[in-house]
Amino acid sequence: MRFTDINLFGVYVAPISIMMIEAWLIAIVLRRVADRWGLLRYVWHPALFVFAVYIIVLSSLILTIAE
Repeated sequence: MRFTDINLFGVYVAPISIMMIEAWLIAIVLRRVADRWGLLRYVWHPALFVFAVYIIVLSSLILTIAE
């Protein structure tokens, strides 16, 4: 599949930027769930862990849309 630019109110936006925002929103939800259950206490560096989760979510979004 070829990613084409998205026309957003007259401004052409790269599809990766839309996917980055979606992944950020999903990562926020996952971070809040992990914080509520106390899972972030068990990781060595919580900020690095949350960043890694964001990268995993973003790459998963890209791979599922590209199929």
